[in-house]
Amino acid sequence: MNILLTGGGEEAAGLGMLGMLAYLVVIFGFLYFFMMRPQKKERKKHQEMISQVAIGDSVLTNSGFYGTIIDINDDTVIVEFGNNKNCRIPMQKGSISQIEKPEAS
Repeated sequence: MNILLTGGGEEAAGLGMLGMLAYLVVIFGFLYFFMMRPQKKERKKHQEMISQVAIGDSVLTNSGFYGTIIDINDDTVIVEFGNNKNCRIPMQKGSISQIEKPEAS
């Protein structure tokens, strides 16, 4: 009787490890397809938007300010805010959240 009890326990433990491995694969697959992959797409879309920035574009910054780009450097832009021509602030390109191209007349 003792042999039957130990034999069945070893098979169940082996199946449990396989089941746990399958469970971990499903969890990592879920994390990849529903969290990491969309985030990569969004980052790529943001990088494409930043690369199309031009002088004269109206932008919305991450802090919620609207402004107009007046100069572009490698990784920074100078943004003019409001009607006051003295309010010019240099900021990183990554802090731009939206770009609106000026309409052609």
